[in-house]
Amino acid sequence: MSMSDGDGNGDGRTSGTKRVTERLVVIGGDAAGMSAASQARRLRKPGELEIVAFERGNFTSYSACGIPYWVSGDVPDRDMLIARSAEEHRARDIDLRMRTEVTEIDVPGGRVRARDLETGAESWTSYDKLVIATGARPIRPSLPGVDAPGVHGVQTLDDGQALLDTLATTKGRRAVVVGAGYIGVEMAEALIKRGYEVTVVNRSREPMSTLDPDMGRLVHEAMEGLGITMVNDAEVTKVLTGDDGPVRAVATEDAEYPADVVVLGIGVRPETTLARAAGLPVGDHGGLLTDLAMRVRGHENIWAGGDCVEVLDLVSGQERHIPLGTHANKHGQVIGANAGGGYATFPGVVGTAVSKVCDLEIARTGLLEKDARRAGLRFVSVTIESTNSAGYYPGAAVMTVKMLAEHRTGRLLGVQIVGREGAAKRVDIAAVALTAAMTVEQMTALDLGYAPPFSPVWDPVLVAARKATAAVRAGTS
Repeated sequence: MSMSDGDGNGDGRTSGTKRVTERLVVIGGDAAGMSAASQARRLRKPGELEIVAFERGNFTSYSACGIPYWVSGDVPDRDMLIARSAEEHRARDIDLRMRTEVTEIDVPGGRVRARDLETGAESWTSYDKLVIATGARPIRPSLPGVDAPGVHGVQTLDDGQALLDTLATTKGRRAVVVGAGYIGVEMAEALIKRGYEVTVVNRSREPMSTLDPDMGRLVHEAMEGLGITMVNDAEVTKVLTGDDGPVRAVATEDAEYPADVVVLGIGVRPETTLARAAGLPVGDHGGLLTDLAMRVRGHENIWAGGDCVEVLDLVSGQERHIPLGTHANKHGQVIGANAGGGYATFPGVVGTAVSKVCDLEIARTGLLEKDARRAGLRFVSVTIESTNSAGYYPGAAVMTVKMLAEHRTGRLLGVQIVGREGAAKRVDIAAVALTAAMTVEQMTALDLGYAPPFSPVWDPVLVAARKATAAVRAGTS
């Protein structure tokens, strides 16, 4: 069944007369999409700009990053993760259509086709301005048994609820997490807190491929100290099921690991199926390509943001895909300002991210060694150990900081931090320094806060900067 959306001939114009009100159509009802819609609404009154947003799921404007902490029980209620409900968006004159999936973008015709997932009815909706915020899709390997009951991805609130339902009904207490990136590590922590025996199967040399392997080794050791079994350099080949259907084990080439529940934490890819079909430009990492105003390149009235786009890495000068809620919200603000008649830009990112597994904090910003090599940069690398507070202060704990600096110039290229309380957010010092293109020598003069409960006299980041400065000087003398 197909129909127009009720505005005359279905192309967004009443017969013979151009609509006075512009229409902004948003595909995707989470961070980037609804931030864009809300910002555009602040700038333009309903009589000046009609906003129609499509979301195929059951929830809008929620924190997917919070799902592991909901599963662990740290966040007791699902609705605490929802920043703004569909009803709240509608109260702000945004026509938000839930459980409605856009199936086609007709760029020449300036319209989108959408299907109501409850009724199956399809309709075309015209647009003057379009925002694509389709997010990312979890990587789900094509393995025998991967669709068995008890195997879960964790991307949406519905996914989180399905996992909690399994945890509430399964009799066993053995869990296997496939993948050891951010989601894999955080879900391993959540399951440990739930009282499960947890095995993490990871195809990389060490967990957290967003760190260099020597720093990932520190995460590995800490996870094993928490009782998590780490299986590195291992590829899952199949999921084994019992006679009654549910998962019973995960198999690699060398071994089987018993499991009553399996969580997939392998990562995500940009969801650009619609955009590709419409002929819109995508980059080497599969994400849509945009300009500084977040316009899709070559298209004046189409914007894109969030996990479906590639962004400029300010350190390497290359495009990257970095799916983070912080970026998505900023993209949405920029898009909404531009679609609403104002002007804003998104200059790029330096790749800052933090995570934790129980009391171990993990942080990185800028380039890893492999990133620097890929960008053709020569660099020096230093690693230091310090403490998160003055060494004599009760509770002082070891913190490891790794720093990369450009050979000869000394420009900061990247920082990685692994440690206990107070470690992760120190990476923000480095993020600011990277954004400002500071050298490691300039960093040594930063006037950072000091008191014994918070830091040694020389903050660990500055200790690393001093050592990196010496390495740069030694390499250029």
